[in-house]
Amino acid sequence: MKNSWVAALVIGIQLVLVSVAGASSSPSLEEKIGQMLMVGFRGTVVDKDHFVVRAISEKNLGGVILFDYDLDTRRSGRNIASPEQLKDLVAALQQASASPLLVAVDQEGGQVARLKAHDGFVPTVSHRSLGKLDDLEATTRLSLELAQTLAESGVSLNLAPVVDLCANPDNPIIARYERCFSADADQVIAHARAFIAAHRQAGVLTALKHFPGHGSSAADSHLGFTDITQSWSEVELAPFRRLIAEGQVDTVMTAHVFNARLDDQHPATLSSAVISGLLRKELDFDGVIISDDMQMGAITRHYSLADAIRLAIEAGVDILVFGNNLAYDEQIVERAIRIISELIDGGILCESRIQASYDRIQNLKLRIKK
Repeated sequence: MKNSWVAALVIGIQLVLVSVAGASSSPSLEEKIGQMLMVGFRGTVVDKDHFVVRAISEKNLGGVILFDYDLDTRRSGRNIASPEQLKDLVAALQQASASPLLVAVDQEGGQVARLKAHDGFVPTVSHRSLGKLDDLEATTRLSLELAQTLAESGVSLNLAPVVDLCANPDNPIIARYERCFSADADQVIAHARAFIAAHRQAGVLTALKHFPGHGSSAADSHLGFTDITQSWSEVELAPFRRLIAEGQVDTVMTAHVFNARLDDQHPATLSSAVISGLLRKELDFDGVIISDDMQMGAITRHYSLADAIRLAIEAGVDILVFGNNLAYDEQIVERAIRIISELIDGGILCESRIQASYDRIQNLKLRIKK
């Protein structure tokens, strides 16, 4: 009898411990929201008191984005100074996180490369140079060198390749900086496929950008309203459509472009018709969707922070990017979490919507080596 009582007591204690462990391992709503944010910061080194480290450890911030140049202060060396320094910085950020942290950069190659040769990194070439050479073996080899540099530094997500078509040779933000492979969709697809394959070989995630196509624009969405209603063509969807169908796509980054033929009210990032309708349903993409920088002029000049966040999440965006480079706000994580929590409390957003993004993000992070 005594032995039975002891056994029952032991079993009871074990059940309580399992229950407590399960409860502690289950993320709170706030922690799930934290995973939906990717934020930039200043500093080549960080400590426990840095706002981004506190956001990672206390708010479960899911990702960071690194820059070499600070647009707000017009100074170089914002996060990246040398290979050794960058590796140490990423390691410190990862150490603060309970789960793998998405560490992202725009390392397209050529003029858009945060890891530069003058800081000791491997030199890179632009998408346009690769497209003009049109040698897939060269694209694979050079992309692998680029991806291995990221992997060695601990960077887990390259916000590339750009699969916008070189539709407008006078485009001020795409063609001007040689960010597009070609005006021919098949050529873009072939080189983007090689670029992605090289990154997968190196263990680095990629992002197709900028959905549904920024190559035909005549304006820069960093600065303000960018209308592609008359210039955009459905052929600009071809790289997204083909690569998604082939299972080549880790993530897709949205564009803040306005196309009245797709949505006569909102730019793509904030449009349910474009994100949930076109990208999710028509193109059948169920992976992680990342916004372009929510602090860009195309958003901030026309929407409040609360409205922009609400519309982006309603549209189907999983990760909201706040680069903290066009503007700098050390409270952005807390502000965004508070806005989203209030939208849920008010019945405007459903917890199931947050859960869907959280699940996609966690599935993506299973492929990150911490």
